[in-house]
Amino acid sequence: MPEVTVYSRENCHLCDEAKATIETVADEMSVEVEIEEIDVDEDPDLREAYGERVPYVLVDGTPKFKFRVDAAELRRELES
Repeated sequence: MPEVTVYSRENCHLCDEAKATIETVADEMSVEVEIEEIDVDEDPDLREAYGERVPYVLVDGTPKFKFRVDAAELRRELES
């Protein structure tokens, strides 16, 4: 099962869009995906590291997307 990590924050419309895209693509592909969401504002080090650069999305521990998730590229990632 692919693991997707989303660094985000509350009230972030791009974060909501990224999670929705991940869920939609996974559903379309019938792939079960584990999404771990990490709120960067809950940790001063993460807040410092990511600032306003969220959402930041990792697939199986590898950085893949920043700000927006490209559905076609995510499909390729989940197929491999």
